[in-house]
Amino acid sequence: MTGPNRLNGGLIDRSKPLNFTFDGRRYQGFAGDTLASALLANDVRLMGRSFKYHRPRGPMSAGSEEPNAIVELREGARKEPNTRATTAELFDGLSANSQNRWPSLKWDVMAVNDRLSNFFAAGFYYKTFMWPAAFWEKVYEPIIRKAAGLGTLSHAPDPDSYDKGFLHCDLLVIGAGPAGLAAALTAAQSGAQVIVADEDFLPGGRLNAETFALGDQSGAAWAAETAAALQAMPNVRLMTRSTVIGAFDHGIYGVVERVSDHLPQPLPGKPRQILWRVYSRRAILAAGATERPIVFENNDRPGIMLASALRSYANRWAATPARAVAVFTNNDDGHRTARDLSAQGVSAVVIDTRTDAPETTGYETIPGATVTNTQGRLGLTTVEVTLATGTTRTLSVGGLGVSGGWNPNVHLTCHQRGRPVWDQAIAAFVPGGALPVGLIPAGAAQGVFSTHGALASGQAAAQQALTDLGIPAKPAALPQAEDAPVNVTPFWHVRGAKRAWVDQQNDVTAKDVKLAHQENFVSVEHLKRYTTLGMATDQGKTSNMAGLAIMAEVAGKSIPEVGTTMFRPPYTPTAMGVFAGRSRDMDFRPTRKTPSHVWAEEQGAVFVEVGMWLRAQWFPRPGETHWRESVDREVTQTRKSVGICDVTTLGKIDVQGADAAEFLNKVYCNGFAKLAVGRTRYGLMLREDGIAMDDGTAARLAEDHFVVTTTTANAVAVYRHMEFVRQCLFPDMDVQLISTTEAWAQFAVAGPNARKLLQKIVDPAHDISNEGFPFMACAEITVCGGLRARLFRISFSGELAYEIAVPTRYGDALIRRMMQAGEEFDVVAYGTEALGVMRIEKGHAAGNELNGTTTALNLGMGRMVSKKKDSIGLTLSEREGLNEADALKLVGFRPVNPQDKVPAGSHLMTRGDPVDAAHDQGYVTSACYSPSLGYHIGIGFLKSGDSRKGEIVRLVSPLTGLDHEVEVVSAHFVDPEGERLRA
Repeated sequence: MTGPNRLNGGLIDRSKPLNFTFDGRRYQGFAGDTLASALLANDVRLMGRSFKYHRPRGPMSAGSEEPNAIVELREGARKEPNTRATTAELFDGLSANSQNRWPSLKWDVMAVNDRLSNFFAAGFYYKTFMWPAAFWEKVYEPIIRKAAGLGTLSHAPDPDSYDKGFLHCDLLVIGAGPAGLAAALTAAQSGAQVIVADEDFLPGGRLNAETFALGDQSGAAWAAETAAALQAMPNVRLMTRSTVIGAFDHGIYGVVERVSDHLPQPLPGKPRQILWRVYSRRAILAAGATERPIVFENNDRPGIMLASALRSYANRWAATPARAVAVFTNNDDGHRTARDLSAQGVSAVVIDTRTDAPETTGYETIPGATVTNTQGRLGLTTVEVTLATGTTRTLSVGGLGVSGGWNPNVHLTCHQRGRPVWDQAIAAFVPGGALPVGLIPAGAAQGVFSTHGALASGQAAAQQALTDLGIPAKPAALPQAEDAPVNVTPFWHVRGAKRAWVDQQNDVTAKDVKLAHQENFVSVEHLKRYTTLGMATDQGKTSNMAGLAIMAEVAGKSIPEVGTTMFRPPYTPTAMGVFAGRSRDMDFRPTRKTPSHVWAEEQGAVFVEVGMWLRAQWFPRPGETHWRESVDREVTQTRKSVGICDVTTLGKIDVQGADAAEFLNKVYCNGFAKLAVGRTRYGLMLREDGIAMDDGTAARLAEDHFVVTTTTANAVAVYRHMEFVRQCLFPDMDVQLISTTEAWAQFAVAGPNARKLLQKIVDPAHDISNEGFPFMACAEITVCGGLRARLFRISFSGELAYEIAVPTRYGDALIRRMMQAGEEFDVVAYGTEALGVMRIEKGHAAGNELNGTTTALNLGMGRMVSKKKDSIGLTLSEREGLNEADALKLVGFRPVNPQDKVPAGSHLMTRGDPVDAAHDQGYVTSACYSPSLGYHIGIGFLKSGDSRKGEIVRLVSPLTGLDHEVEVVSAHFVDPEGERLRA
């Protein structure tokens, strides 16, 4: 026995002592302990502070419904705030700290709020902080933000990994208590594929916390034996430490498995938690029930807890909050707690609200009495009892168990709008309304509270599920068990209390509920939001019923007339990391690599993330110390001779069918119906509102076959848009689409010697001379002795250029072959930076210009919008507001002083005008240093820009202090007549 409050027996392993710390002080527990049970055994009842008033609090429960004992676990990057001490498994070396207090748990400065409680009544935040208005941002908000929240973050990256997985079963059993085990055993013996998920680390549910027998063995022993039998069956997956957090459509349930939370750190290669998506044909809800408290004066002191929790700590964990305890109850279950603790040598007294309380031996019973107050600043010391005669009696106790009856855990039945219904026999809400399809409640979750009833209910639910699935049922033999009837007389709160706590985490009192009614917040949804009742981390598991009962009383209604709120996923607080799984850092999205990636790595390329793609940004050479040196060299060498760039990332969509040309005629604003086979055309796509969506090319390889290219950024959006058009707008057209972006490796070959290089790899049967393969031509060809390929004569750089595509698996071989073939021409590989420089020099619009606000007119492509045909966006592109006389036009800018830069994002002002939004003339969208020209350049939008060429305007950036002059010029800085690309 270790610790002053450690009892005999229990299910802990005393051969495995575990050392841990709480708020820096060392303690010892045993394997099988939770943090809460180990602290109680060591006479530590104070474990936290409440949210609003910072009142001292200890554990109220022994499970996941815990509202008070919320702590921080571990240290460093693995620090985890807001963990329930009642479910945190003890391990050797565990470091735990209390939270929501300063400077210490015993002496919390913010406890002054408790003295000022009259100013913080329900809804105070709706009535205060209103004046003076200037105080909100500078005074009120900073104070509120500082006070808000529970616990602290480590501010370091989480070193652990999380995972996701998928499971399928005939039957999902939610809960491994008596009903769940009986259901699982019946289904498993019948041959069904069964998954059993239980949030506890020890299967058995309440059987592990009770002393009654099942047959000729204890309930805990029967649970262990049954769990072992299930574990040995090949058609059963028994998942402990696994919480079903949500019920979703089509029999899908979310299950969080805590793989490593009971360890100091995950084992190598193991995640901390796994989020399972379980596909079940049927499910049984055997989640049990939660005991509810009775509300009375100062019912929140450390040492006051649910009577079932008091019994759990004694029977399962061999711990008690004190050697003298009392039980306040309105039902027979409270007496079970007194009997079990008395048997352990703990002095117990029962205060029963019923005048006909059962006669007992072994402990004292006070019938017809109520608890009207308690004492003890940091822990319970005395209980004031008002007897049936009206006189008072004071009991010196360190623990008080409260039992107001049981509430079935209906939460998962509400996740698809099922509304619980009232059952007067147990004075509680039970599952009702539209339950998730295929979900069958059983046991205490259905309102069946006896052990025999739970076993029989679980078995019946399994038989029903198996019948629905067409599987012959083979009922398992059930042991004899207690079958005591429910004997409860509803008693919700002690009248006349001044500070009686309903929601202990959010500090909602009975007075707050009455105030909500007084101010006409009588709907249960309004009550919840006005008082924050049930909005804490326990979702009102221990508070909702008392709040509803008090509201019903003051409203003069019954509880079912008042109604109840419903519950949402997740069932218990869930780590954000498990929702993300492995989708973080570099794995946030799958990294897509171009076909030439390995070759580029060998060349020492610097890579950049472009969406999900990893693209070569530039290729540094020995001696180059700045990225500009590499980029300038790549641009210069390409324009001088020949360069190669991997452009696989451009979206590629195959469009096939008899109506393919007419379909593209609808999608693009310019015409495609008469495009000849073997030719390519630049196209501009508009949104339905007339704004430019994307640009690209469409190459006609056959009468019924086009290859459409899109920008890298819009590849998915354009494909989705085209599918919408095909399926919804023109479903009768004979046209089919498929994305082939990953199917073809594509390379741009640009520069004066581009044709000479390609002639060395294109098979001789194909004429790619200027006459045989002119600008904007396309063809299916073969290369390198018969490898099928596609060739397009299009240019993004303004040079003589081609794009050549081969099946992706040959992309690496092709880049190596082309680089080898180009050695005599001093070929250079260029990356995205050089690609961007050359497109700016040429004045090509890209993502910065296609920013979702620009039109064809703005882009200088107004004449491309055909008026001879209908196309998406045509009508709305003609709106007056999009065609104003001084509309923004795409132009170029060069600095008057060649040494000045032209930063993207800078704004344009007419000389002499003030620098403000009212006089803004436009902005620069893309800018770079041009090695071809020897100075910085930019392109962007300027009001009436096409008629202002040669004008000097101011380039300003108030944020950075930039202010100098630039000349408005054509956006086509290099080869404005296009002679090079047609050479």
